[in-house]
Amino acid sequence: MRRQVPLFILLLSLGSVFGQVSYSIPEEMAKGSLVCNVAQDLGLDLKRLNSGRARLHSGGSSEYVELNKERGVLLIKERIDRETLCGETTPCALHLQMILENPMELFRVTIEITDINDNAPSFVSSEKRFDISESAVVGSKFVLEKAVDADIGSNDLQSYSLNPTDNFILKLENQADGSKKVQMVLQKPLDREHQERISLLLTAVDGGQPPMTGTMQIIVNVLDANDNAPVFTKSVYKAAITENSPKGTRIMTVSASDKDKGSYGEISYVISNSKHRYSDLYQIDRSSGEVILIGEIDYEKSKLYQIDIEAIDNGGLSDSSKIVIDVVDVNDNSPQVKILSKSDAILEDSPENTVIAMLSASDPDSDVNGEVKCRINVNVPFKMQTSMNGFYSLVTDSDLDREVASQYNITVTCSDEGVPSLSSSVTLTLQISDVNDNAPVFERSSYEAYIVENNTPGLSIFTVKARDADWNQNARVSYILEDSSVNGVPVSSYVSVSADSGVIHAVRSLDYEQIKDFKFCIKAQDGGSPPLSSNVSVTVKIQDQNDNPPQVLYPVQTGGSLVAEIVPRSADVSYLVTKVVAVDVDSGQNAWLSYKLQKATDRALFEVGLQNGEIRTIRQVTDKDAVKQRLTVIVEDNGQPSRSATVIVNVAVADSFPEVLSEFTDFTHDKEYNDNMTFYLVLALAVVSFLFITCLVVIISVKIYRWRQARFYHSNLPVIPYYPPRYSDTLGTGTLQHVYNYDTCRTTDSRKSDLKFGGPGTQNILIMDPSSGTMQRIQSEKSILDEPDSPLEI
Repeated sequence: MRRQVPLFILLLSLGSVFGQVSYSIPEEMAKGSLVCNVAQDLGLDLKRLNSGRARLHSGGSSEYVELNKERGVLLIKERIDRETLCGETTPCALHLQMILENPMELFRVTIEITDINDNAPSFVSSEKRFDISESAVVGSKFVLEKAVDADIGSNDLQSYSLNPTDNFILKLENQADGSKKVQMVLQKPLDREHQERISLLLTAVDGGQPPMTGTMQIIVNVLDANDNAPVFTKSVYKAAITENSPKGTRIMTVSASDKDKGSYGEISYVISNSKHRYSDLYQIDRSSGEVILIGEIDYEKSKLYQIDIEAIDNGGLSDSSKIVIDVVDVNDNSPQVKILSKSDAILEDSPENTVIAMLSASDPDSDVNGEVKCRINVNVPFKMQTSMNGFYSLVTDSDLDREVASQYNITVTCSDEGVPSLSSSVTLTLQISDVNDNAPVFERSSYEAYIVENNTPGLSIFTVKARDADWNQNARVSYILEDSSVNGVPVSSYVSVSADSGVIHAVRSLDYEQIKDFKFCIKAQDGGSPPLSSNVSVTVKIQDQNDNPPQVLYPVQTGGSLVAEIVPRSADVSYLVTKVVAVDVDSGQNAWLSYKLQKATDRALFEVGLQNGEIRTIRQVTDKDAVKQRLTVIVEDNGQPSRSATVIVNVAVADSFPEVLSEFTDFTHDKEYNDNMTFYLVLALAVVSFLFITCLVVIISVKIYRWRQARFYHSNLPVIPYYPPRYSDTLGTGTLQHVYNYDTCRTTDSRKSDLKFGGPGTQNILIMDPSSGTMQRIQSEKSILDEPDSPLEI
């Protein structure tokens, strides 16, 4: 093997790296023979050949040579016959492309096939006969068949020899196409009577080492006189024909003349045997010399035909000429587009100018018919780059986004410049692989959920939903409850969230009276690496349920003493007897209270305000009205179902205290007490008396101690008497004033309310102690409920 290491290496940088190496090997090498160490010559590591899935590509040329990736060498795959592969084309070479991926690289490998002398010269006919008149003049020429040698260069046909040379010698003439015209020249007159038949041997010798030969037998029959040979009018006839012309097309007409008369002047035209057999493409009329097309011609197979012709008279004399036929190209071939390498998928965050495919485009036509331009369909983020003559790279032209387009069908169309233009196209399907570049997005910027109090633990409250524009694992959303606190308690003790579905559950039973609403955050996190997330705030508002009955604040219901309101007999219509005050810790309509008079000693005397709970007289009080009046007031809220509370109001209708005392004394004596109750009351009285005396002693001791301390300091400051707040004269008329003021103050926490009630300047309240059977009349500026520093806790 004759190897050129390497003739040159050309590196280009157009999206990928390209290189070129050339080698030279002889034909007919045995299968498995080493061609070259291509990895070493290109500076490639053997690991790169395997990781890049190196492979050869070049039409049908790759069937002769194969790549051994383990050794990095090219080996003969099939026997190479230069004559079969290239014919007369020189130089004869295999043009290969070695393609690597990840990243994509392309290397051009040219392997020149050199000729060896494996073909001997040969003649089409093993025998050639001539009928020559004995009158043929010395110097007459007779055209001989040329030998054919498939080899080229020095191994091609080099010389001829003719034996014996008694009458004829061999003459060779160079022709315009480089071939030689072989002629047999008469150097000694013939004598039919002396030798009627002459046998000659024509030997063709090539230039190989050792040389190879081919022979043809020439038999000359000596005839009587024919002393003029035909003569062509032109030494070369030229014509042009368009490829794909139909059979039967007349190309040209050749002519020759012969000065002889009679049968010796009749000329026949024939196509000479030559290295190329054109008898299946062209035909010449023997009589007229008209050349006719009888086969199919293709510009891409042969652009020029040179045909040797002969004009022979009946006397055996002949002349030769040449027909040169130029084939005119027609744009009858569409461009050929081949995908050398391509990627099936690409990441959406791939940078610009990332190579996704390599293609080659060629057109066997000539001139403008063979000029090819390639383009891709519009509105795709890709572009074509020319890397070599006829080679293209398809690269990214802008940023990719799988969420906008997950797949592209890229159509590459290659058109020639012929008229009309022919084109071919190929479609590449490219998948865009997902990258976790999108965080989950909630359907709303914030959520507001409602739940009725006293719910069962585990109740589903609400569902949050987030969507991720990514795909597969990158789009798998998990929901996480963010750490926070509600009134110092972790929010996880109130609610939980399902990681998969986003359903929010109540962990405990909620009480509207304890908490009205609370706020927390939920994080939606995808399954990418690294994960992306987003937060959303959720406000849970607790809706009130009518689960608390009204609570009566006034009048206070005592277990032992009886409290009565005094109404003078002179009271007018709409006289304000008292006011029932109640509250409901619920909210909304559940806390709307209404007051109704359920039972009364005299229903025609009193009425209760439906909204304000004020008990007023509905007529003038008369002397006939009973002193002792008992009213039962029911307080209802507006819930569904409604809840209620009942309060008993005792009213004394009298103008004097003794009258009231006598009535209520009888009232107390009507009660039945057993002996055990009396014993308990006596015992309780003794205990209370003991405690009273003890407290009295302690108070006196404290007073004495303070007095001694004051004397110790000898204070000379004037003594300012102390009066309790809102102290006023206790003189009263014994009746309730008509103006009654009250204030209600509630905190946001429904369990704690500060209430204060302002009564009239003076108020008469009758308190009956059943144990002693006595009644006390209390006249004060304000009741204990009126004290601003006495909060009532609900």
